[in-house]
Amino acid sequence: MSDNSNIYLSVIIPAYNEAKRLPVTLEQVLSYLAVQSYTSEVIIVDDGSTDETSQLVCEWPDSPVPLRLTQHSDLKNHGKGASVRLGMLAAQGRFRLFMDADNSTTIDHIERFWPHFEEGYDLVIGSRSIKGAYVAVHQPWYKELAGRIGNLIIRLLAVPGIADTQAGFKMFTNACAEAVFARLTIERWGFDVEVLAIARYLGFRIKEAPITWINSPESKVRAGAYLDVLAEVWRVRRNLRLGIYR
Repeated sequence: MSDNSNIYLSVIIPAYNEAKRLPVTLEQVLSYLAVQSYTSEVIIVDDGSTDETSQLVCEWPDSPVPLRLTQHSDLKNHGKGASVRLGMLAAQGRFRLFMDADNSTTIDHIERFWPHFEEGYDLVIGSRSIKGAYVAVHQPWYKELAGRIGNLIIRLLAVPGIADTQAGFKMFTNACAEAVFARLTIERWGFDVEVLAIARYLGFRIKEAPITWINSPESKVRAGAYLDVLAEVWRVRRNLRLGIYR
């Protein structure tokens, strides 16, 4: 297990054809981290993009915060779960956050997370469904309805007690990240559920924290993705029963 004390926080951003949206996110993330008292790094995981995403990262101006690009060995699209896993296991920080390339939840939300780690939690996840959360721009009604129904089924079958499993803003201790992502089997949208199920199975403590969330009009999450997630929930439930995550 890596424990590089020189890097306190790693920020992992999975990106698939994000050449248009990524610059604003990168500027904000790097500017925020540059003025913090701790050391950090930013890892962009290019998930087989066919646009200029990787070139943009490679040509980014020098920053006080190290910025590096990671790609799948075959340079193909594998899915968000596979990309977050690749970034998490390549990271060196004592704490590891993944966030979305569209900046739907901004980096400064981690200020709400630190107190929970001081309380002994191993994994703190952003939630749009608990007191204090604010959804500034909503998804289309049919996506929100599908999400509410999906979350209910997810809670019943895989991770009871967690109000919002799917927000793309989750932060781990290094021990939790390495144990969980080494066991991850789902490479696409359902990976969030599996991450939480594995963490709970291994005895890590999980805390939800409220976030402000702004839906991007260019979101790549299609309505059918919620059905894919539900199908993968059954896979997680089966894996738990079979002891796959041991």
